[in-house]
Amino acid sequence: MKRTNIAILPCTNALWHEFWSGYVADPMMSNIEHIYGYDICEKIYWDKMADVTRRYFLIVCDEKVIGYIYLKHIDLDKKSSEFGVALIDDSVKGKGYGTEAIKLLVEYAFDEMGLETIVASSVLRNTRSQHVLANLGFVYTHSDCKFMWYKLEREM
Repeated sequence: MKRTNIAILPCTNALWHEFWSGYVADPMMSNIEHIYGYDICEKIYWDKMADVTRRYFLIVCDEKVIGYIYLKHIDLDKKSSEFGVALIDDSVKGKGYGTEAIKLLVEYAFDEMGLETIVASSVLRNTRSQHVLANLGFVYTHSDCKFMWYKLEREM
């Protein structure tokens, strides 16, 4: 799937390693430094790919991996899912790439998978993410001690 110069590609082992070998942890999300290790990355990849309630994609800009985005807790009976997204480092943030990737993922979830509801969460202090979700039509539903929760319903 492609829009402008952003595409989301199905996750492969090579793309997974490319992302995680260049990833710099966002202090907005974690205070723990990310240290890439081939073996642990490999194990995590195979564990994630074995989970049938998830689908992973890599965000690519001009043939370079700049992030990953995924559907999780996919429930085909309820036609619902949650999603998550991470960009590789600060150099690609604030340029609309994450927003475009979310649009592509929503199109895929609604049009290709037949989902009707997508839920998203944002860490309480991540106002940038909350702004993006609101601009994309996600509606705030509630907060808990860590997250603000949003929902997007497919337009019929």
